[in-house]
Amino acid sequence: MPLYEHVFISRQDLSNTQAESLIEHFGTVLADNGGTVTLSEYWGVKTMAYKINKNRKGHYAFLRTDAPAAAVQEMERLMRLHDDVMRVLTIKVDEHAEGPSIQMQKRDERDNRRERR
Repeated sequence: MPLYEHVFISRQDLSNTQAESLIEHFGTVLADNGGTVTLSEYWGVKTMAYKINKNRKGHYAFLRTDAPAAAVQEMERLMRLHDDVMRVLTIKVDEHAEGPSIQMQKRDERDNRRERR
């Protein structure tokens, strides 16, 4: 099955538990349609570069999935219809990277950054 990475932003006025329950909800949508979530991460509340629907901040979430295209399309459709989800980004990848995403790594663990002067 194809491999995908999804990032979605939900409204800032949700609580952390509500934002994490959205991750579980969309994971079950994939599972019901024959896919699996290999990794799910809650990145927390982050400030956005510009306002979206009068919101300056949003809850960011990340999913790595192994699912058929029909399951991904259904999940994206439900995300776009959900009132709490503001933006969705889905990328098809050849293989998943090992370990946590770059957002979850500590700054000193990132070895590919330049030295600051």
